[in-house]
Amino acid sequence: MSTRIVVVGGGTAGARLARRLPVTLLGEEPHAPYNRVLLADVLAGRYAPEVIALPGTREPARLGTRAVRIDRAARTVECADGSRVGYDRLVLATGSNPVLPPLRGLRGAALPAGVHPFRTLDDCLALRAAVRPGARAVVVGGGLLGVSAARALAELGADVVLAQQGERLMERQLDAHASALLREHVESLGVEVHTECRVGGLRQRDGAVTAVELADGFVLDAQVVVLACGVRPRVALAREAGLDVATGIVVDDELRTSDPYVHAVGDCAEHAGRVYGLAGPALEQADALAEVLARETGTETSDAPTPVPTAPYTGTRALTRLTLTGPRPLDLAAFGEVTARPGDDTVQLTDPTRGAYRKVVVRGDRLVGGVLLGDLAAVGALARAWEGDEALPEAPLLHLLTHDGGS
Repeated sequence: MSTRIVVVGGGTAGARLARRLPVTLLGEEPHAPYNRVLLADVLAGRYAPEVIALPGTREPARLGTRAVRIDRAARTVECADGSRVGYDRLVLATGSNPVLPPLRGLRGAALPAGVHPFRTLDDCLALRAAVRPGARAVVVGGGLLGVSAARALAELGADVVLAQQGERLMERQLDAHASALLREHVESLGVEVHTECRVGGLRQRDGAVTAVELADGFVLDAQVVVLACGVRPRVALAREAGLDVATGIVVDDELRTSDPYVHAVGDCAEHAGRVYGLAGPALEQADALAEVLARETGTETSDAPTPVPTAPYTGTRALTRLTLTGPRPLDLAAFGEVTARPGDDTVQLTDPTRGAYRKVVVRGDRLVGGVLLGDLAAVGALARAWEGDEALPEAPLLHLLTHDGGS
């Protein structure tokens, strides 16, 4: 009898597994699995929703099906519609939830009209329907998601304010110089940027948002508010089932939880103390787990579109890439540690006329991080040197930034 593999979650990791293995995929959203990385392009109207659909699964997925309980003793998953799905191996790919900040005017799960998270396709479509040219929009959060949302809203003709609590935009990925260049670009799109700016609350009238109150007392009129304050792993299902949970669902090098018959991958999983929250690691984890499950169950896998990492999974070196359109499009890529420690070597190339910036950080004979804006010709060679974690050749460090090596 064939092994029953059930995957809970139809995001990047769950869909990849369902493409490579014959599984029962339980997807909470009614849409076929899609690429979340491209949601901002759907919001801007550049892509129709169907364009960002992921490749089809080997077996038909059960869409619009929310898992509400795991019975580990009976090895079943109970769904919100009352059905139960039995499993021999269970994979949790439940993803993450948007962080809703503790603001005055936000109480409970129901958001005031005009206030939108930006995590799902439904979030994206609702936001697009709410925005008209000239609408006053405030984006709360200046990370990767907030910057992408602000850019898309500006393309729709909204008057956009981007409020970032930290000192600079995308402070987790970029150094100060790169962040300043990014800010210049975002402002060139017509977005008003405020950093070191804490949002205190929302004003409402008749259940709809009218303004955003800043902690210093300043008030921003708003018809639309986008909450892009980060995400946290979605672990309630695992915790209620008694699985080990820290920040995410704790997994070992075979992506196995504290229950040997249950695995976790993607945004919800915590491996070696780290939760990635990025598409690249989610795909690598799904591919590694596909090989584990195929080996243990005798199931044949479909070919992966990229070379497959074999178990044990040892972690992912994740590179962040973003393209911002506008009068002069801006590409950026960042990886590893972009701020040097004492004793590190740093090489920077800046071309103000082209808005280009390249920087690498070298520790000993290892490349430990880098950031590129405007000109990504060297990103392929840099990424390979960083991901390989091998000793750099004895050549001038400038060679790292001038050797294209394919992108």
